[in-house]
Amino acid sequence: MKKKVYLAGFDVFRPDAVERGEYLKRLCDLNGLEGSYPLDNQLPDGMAGAEAAQWIAKQNMAALTSADAVLANLTNFRGCEPDSGTVFEMGVAVALGIPVWVYFNERGSMREQIATDPLGLCAEGYFVENFELPKNLMLACHWVGFSRGARRGVADLAGYLSQAPAISLLPEPA
Repeated sequence: MKKKVYLAGFDVFRPDAVERGEYLKRLCDLNGLEGSYPLDNQLPDGMAGAEAAQWIAKQNMAALTSADAVLANLTNFRGCEPDSGTVFEMGVAVALGIPVWVYFNERGSMREQIATDPLGLCAEGYFVENFELPKNLMLACHWVGFSRGARRGVADLAGYLSQAPAISLLPEPA
């Protein structure tokens, strides 16, 4: 039985979002995984606004919580940080004990990616962490691995899942 992978990321905002989802799911299939993409569910006719947002959030949470793993696109989105919705989904997965593998294109530590002054402050006047990590420590310290790009990420996640021990948040019965 194929492991189910929730495909988190800002890919749903691309002009070719549906095609991108099909590509990611094909990559999963080629690597022995079953991809679940947020746009797999079609919004009911006539639904819009806050009602549509609630419906989408509920569908995404159901897919996420039923997954064996999450593959999260943490490539910078609309600035120098990952998409906040993807980060939220990653946090939920980590809290539930669902392993998260991430991929992104940026190279180097946060200090190497973001211009800073001699004190380590960015243009907005905030310190840029200096832990030699490619993303914020709360992300980097909780993913099970990372790759450069989606294709490599799917393959690396498949390899990880084939070797990963079972994870359970429930204690062993006495």
